[in-house]
Amino acid sequence: MPFRRRLGLPHKLPASGNDTVPDMTRFGGSGEPADDFRHRMLVNLAAIAVLVALIAGGVWLAFKLADLRKNQNCALSGGRGCAPAIEVPARDRW
Repeated sequence: MPFRRRLGLPHKLPASGNDTVPDMTRFGGSGEPADDFRHRMLVNLAAIAVLVALIAGGVWLAFKLADLRKNQNCALSGGRGCAPAIEVPARDRW
C-alpha cells in the first residue's frame, strides 16, 4: 500500500538553536529527601495490623457463614436438633 505524502505540511520540524531539555533542577528540591525511618516503620506496622485484622475478620465471617449454612440446610431438610443446644442453669426450688 503506497503512502502519499501530505502537501503543505513540513516533513521535518524546523531545527531550533537549543535541542536539549530544559533544566529540571528547580523541581528537585534541596537534594536528597530526608528519610524518616522510624515514621516509615510505624506506618508499615499500622498497615500490617490493619491487614491482619481484615484477614482475621474474613476468616471469622467465612466460618460463621459456613455454620449458618449447615444449620439452615439441616432445618430446611426437616431435621431436629439442628441448632446448638442452649444450656439453662438449674433453678433452686424453695
